[in-house]
Amino acid sequence: MTIVVGFVPTKEGRAALARAVEEARTRQTTLVVINSNRGGRDFDDDTTKAAEAELQRAQDELTSDGLTVEVRQLVRGNEPAEDLIAVATETDADLIVIGLRRRTPVGKLILGSNAQRILLDAPCAVLAVKA
Repeated sequence: MTIVVGFVPTKEGRAALARAVEEARTRQTTLVVINSNRGGRDFDDDTTKAAEAELQRAQDELTSDGLTVEVRQLVRGNEPAEDLIAVATETDADLIVIGLRRRTPVGKLILGSNAQRILLDAPCAVLAVKA
């Protein structure tokens, strides 16, 4: 059993990680934390270092709590949804946890493209949380 969580250093990403940790503890399973970035010129050296430092802090904290955690920083040119679905398939995940941003009343009619794709194409259950 594995739980895959999409993590970005935002309040939504931290909410998703916190909920995924709860699920991993309850199910006594491995947690795979994914930070997916398309790369390109907006993903410079400073951004890379900041993301890696945040992921390392999360891994250190979670492993010290006794969880089995795997952290992956993916910069492959894919959309985050593609990476999360691929890792969920590869690890035979039981659950994917994602964070959702708050939307305006009109924006609530549609989800973000990554969230929508994960919900529709995931090979397992998806838990979407708000900050």
